Amino acid sequence: MMLWIALIIVPLLFGLYAQMRVSSAYGKNTQIPSRGGITGREAAAAVMESAGIHDVEIVEVEGRLSDHYDPVHKRLALSQPNYRGTSLAALGVSAHEAGHAIQQKVGYAMMNFRQVLVPAVQIAAPVAWGVLSFGILLASLLGAKALGIMVLQLGVIALTVIALFQLVTLPVEFDASRRAKVQLVNLGILDSDEMPGVNETLDAAALTYVAAFVSTVGNLLYLLLILTGGRRDD
Repeated sequence: MMLWIALIIVPLLFGLYAQMRVSSAYGKNTQIPSRGGITGREAAAAVMESAGIHDVEIVEVEGRLSDHYDPVHKRLALSQPNYRGTSLAALGVSAHEAGHAIQQKVGYAMMNFRQVLVPAVQIAAPVAWGVLSFGILLASLLGAKALGIMVLQLGVIALTVIALFQLVTLPVEFDASRRAKVQLVNLGILDSDEMPGVNETLDAAALTYVAAFVSTVGNLLYLLLILTGGRRDD
């Protein structure tokens, strides 16, 4: 029971905390307008322009914090509050996504590695979900039979792939935020005394990636303990 709490419940609570923190930081800094009045779209365009990037499309998408950069189609998608907004949060998030475009242009190794892992993760994700949702119960019913062992092994492989992807994602996200913070000041989009709001927003967002990795590692270790007989329910 203690191992289950340590490996499953604690990471889950950490993830909830991370989500609450990013929601709070984003909500707070969305209410603080930048002095320059530049929109998130304009900030992202300026950051990419400074890096000599002219072939990335900036589009507006629905959703809250649905912002992302698509390196395959070279498309930078910004949610409406960030695309049109002039807040510190909007500029920080928009510049962060532009940071990913810069990573692609300069050939940032970790971003390239992450893209290589994408197809494997697309296969691993539903397998991991299935094993965690139903596989553990099935394996417990089957006991040490070959099928039960195979189910757990599939889960371990899938979670290992996902954990590797999430581990590689950490430096990619941290680096994009670093690039964003530097460019926002260097380009005069924000003054240095406005940066705390950007830092708070991007640092909180980064914590969600850390929480996701911790949760995956916890689930992976839990499956390994079951597979090796390290956990007993009696």
